[in-house]
Amino acid sequence: MVFADLFFLYVFLPLCLICYFVAKPLQAKNGVLVVFSLIFYAWGEPLWIFLLLFSSFLNWAMGIVIEKTRGNGGAKLAVAMGIIIDILLLVIFKYSGFLVENINSLTSLGLPVPNIRLPIGISFYTFQAISYILDCYWESVKVQRNYFKFLLYLSLFPQLIAGPIVRYSVVEDEIQERKTTVTDLCDGALRMIVGLAKKVILANNLWVIVDSFFGKDIAGLSVLGTWYTVIVYSLYVYFDFSGYSDIAIGLGRMFGFHFDENFRHPFACKTIAEFWQRWHISLGSFFRDYLLYVPILGKNRKYLSLFLVWFCTGIWHGAAWNYIIWGLYFGCFIFFEQKLGKKRIKKWPVWWKHIYSKLVIIIGFGIFYFEDMAQLGQFFLNITGVCMAVNHAPFFDPVTWSSFMNNLFLVIAGILCSMPLLPKVKAFFLEGKSDGLYMAGRLGSAAACLGLLTVVSILLVDTTNNVFLYWRF
Repeated sequence: MVFADLFFLYVFLPLCLICYFVAKPLQAKNGVLVVFSLIFYAWGEPLWIFLLLFSSFLNWAMGIVIEKTRGNGGAKLAVAMGIIIDILLLVIFKYSGFLVENINSLTSLGLPVPNIRLPIGISFYTFQAISYILDCYWESVKVQRNYFKFLLYLSLFPQLIAGPIVRYSVVEDEIQERKTTVTDLCDGALRMIVGLAKKVILANNLWVIVDSFFGKDIAGLSVLGTWYTVIVYSLYVYFDFSGYSDIAIGLGRMFGFHFDENFRHPFACKTIAEFWQRWHISLGSFFRDYLLYVPILGKNRKYLSLFLVWFCTGIWHGAAWNYIIWGLYFGCFIFFEQKLGKKRIKKWPVWWKHIYSKLVIIIGFGIFYFEDMAQLGQFFLNITGVCMAVNHAPFFDPVTWSSFMNNLFLVIAGILCSMPLLPKVKAFFLEGKSDGLYMAGRLGSAAACLGLLTVVSILLVDTTNNVFLYWRF
């Protein structure tokens, strides 16, 4: 089941909300969420629900063992076993085909390549499980003794499929005790609708442009056509990713959960380090806290840890070489900025910092798109202009101009909405001292979201495929 679907919006979610608020004790409310979460997950892939249940029971049990054997080798063994099994499951279901293909290419073994369908959400709930058992071992959280409460944490449908990666510490208290106010319901619904609008109105239409140019051999694509398409693709990825996060955060709020922000207008950054402080924050903070500062072979190895973080960031996104290159590409610029130092970068003109960061980010999204290495190589020939000498490709072509003019308002809307303009407007109305401005802001935001929901609903009629990009991960 997907969020950008009329059945979810007008059947599943209302039914879930009704059952949730009819149930009075918190234990019953938690039970409603567990049942609806499992239905939500099993809707498209009923068999993989057993993998989710196995993962939840395994990591819950490891937490219990850690608590009972704390202070001796048993706790360390439980942590090691939990992490090894979690990663092994991820490798089997996500990376086995990739590994065998590369073994075959390096040797003459000719091993059969497994074709295992990727269980939806496995990267997200596996990382949540790993963070839980590590936090239990480090005593950052209390061990959850009730299995069904832990299952609620791991399977909660707003964030189960495509994140954000919610740490147990974020929802630990709210699993035990929470209340949903009218403000929670309203603000959560508004946030959810904004996320839907990002996906259905912006991301889906931006993807049509991308697919029309990058969905075929790009050997004949012009230089400006390549730049135009990769810029549009960057906007598409942002609105698809952040749209899902907005929906997840909004839905969580409607049920009394307060998830952390996952995207904070990343294109407003001035450096690559700042970009990754704003982009997919839950993933970046996961690697920072659980890998970057962990001693390797008994010592803190700064540069090796940095390499591992960005290697893992890349391969987490997919079982293909372009994702590894993408992760290490950004890691190189993080390393460059660290060696250069904040003081030197601070002296750069603001306009130069924006140009530098946007060029790096946009080219990075080109690497992210092309899983085929030949096409990735052609992409670099195109953006550098070398294609004009190698393939006799044009610098500019009328098809690109026609697409740009036909989609001018869409692209402008995408650029404006990716900037932190809306929060400033919201702050002006809702955080001012005037009661009149506050009421106008509340009524205006409600009317705007109602209009957006209407547009989204119309666009979803007769639409059957609105899968979010993060489902692939």
